[in-house]
Amino acid sequence: MIPEKMRASVLRGVGDVVVQERPVPEPGPREVLVRVTAVGTCGSDTHYYEHGRIGPFVVREPLVLGHEAAGVVVARGAEVSRHEPGQRVSIEPGVPCFVCAQCRAGRYNLCPDVRFFATPPVDGAFCEYVAVHEEFAYAVPDSMTDEAAALCEPLSVGVWACRKGGVGPGSRVLVTGAGPIGLVATQTARAFGASEVVVTDVNPRRLELASELGATGTVDVRESAIDFEPEVLLECSGAPRAAADAIRRVTRAGRVVLVGMGGDELPLPLSHVQNFEIEVTGTFRYANTWPTAIALAASGAVDLDRLVTHRFGLAGVEQALTASARDETAVKTVVRPQE
Repeated sequence: MIPEKMRASVLRGVGDVVVQERPVPEPGPREVLVRVTAVGTCGSDTHYYEHGRIGPFVVREPLVLGHEAAGVVVARGAEVSRHEPGQRVSIEPGVPCFVCAQCRAGRYNLCPDVRFFATPPVDGAFCEYVAVHEEFAYAVPDSMTDEAAALCEPLSVGVWACRKGGVGPGSRVLVTGAGPIGLVATQTARAFGASEVVVTDVNPRRLELASELGATGTVDVRESAIDFEPEVLLECSGAPRAAADAIRRVTRAGRVVLVGMGGDELPLPLSHVQNFEIEVTGTFRYANTWPTAIALAASGAVDLDRLVTHRFGLAGVEQALTASARDETAVKTVVRPQE
C-alpha cells in the first residue's frame, strides 16, 4: 500500500531544517515512484544548509535536500517499461531535456535545462518517496547494499573524472584531497588500471583510509612536499593553493582534471602548463556513468560501504549535514528516510 502522505526533511532557510508532511508524488507517464531507502549527504547539501545558496542557485522557497539516493520501485507510470515494482534501484539525480544540442551530442550533464535533485527549485531525496524518470533509475544487484547503491552518485563523479583524465593501465595518478570524492576517485583510478595512485590530504585518518582502499602512496602535505610526477592529476580538494601546487608536479603532456569545488578562481601556474603542454579541464557532474559505477561497486573493485561512518534517520538530517564539522572521523554520512 502506498500512502497519500509522506515525511520530508525541508530546508526552510539558513540553518533551519524541519520534518514536514507532504503528498507522495504521483509518477508521470515515464516515471517510477521510488521508496527511498538511503541518501548520502554531500558538501553541496551542507553548503545550502549553511549559506542558502551555491553560486547562482539560491534557496528562495522551502527545499528538500539530498541527491545521492537509492530505493525500491513501488509504482510506475503508464508508459514505463524498464522496471517492475520491487526492483531496487540507484537514482541518477539529474534529468535533462533530451533534445538540446548538448543532450543530442551525449553531453547531457551540460544540458542547460537539466532538473537536478536538491538544486533550487527542484526538491531532492531527503524524504520517503521520490518520482524519477525510468531512464535515470538503474537496477542494482541484491548483493549491493542500499547505502552502496546510493553512493553510486559520488562514485560516478570519480568515474567521470577518470574518464576525463584518460586514466588507464599503467597511469600514474595524483589525487589531491582524501574526502569522499577523492577516495572514490582513488579506487576508480586503480580499477581503471593505474599502476600508481598517490593521495594527498591534511587528515591522517583519511590518508590511512586511502591506503586501505588502494592508494599506493599518501602525503600529509602539512609535513611533506609532494615528491611524485603524475601523468594525471585529479584535483578533489577544492583548495586553490593545493591545486596550484599539484599542477606544478604534473609531467610533460599530462592531464589535470579539476573536480573539487573551491573558490571561483584558481592561480594557474601558466608557464608550467604551457611549457609542458598540460591539458586542464573542469568537470560538471557526469554522463553515462551509472552502469560502470554499479559494475565497479558490485564486483568489489570499489568499496563504497567502507566510506560510510555515520547514519541518521529522517529526523536527524540536521545532524547529518553537520557531522563533518563536529567529528573529524566523519567521511560519508547517510540518511535513511524510512527510519
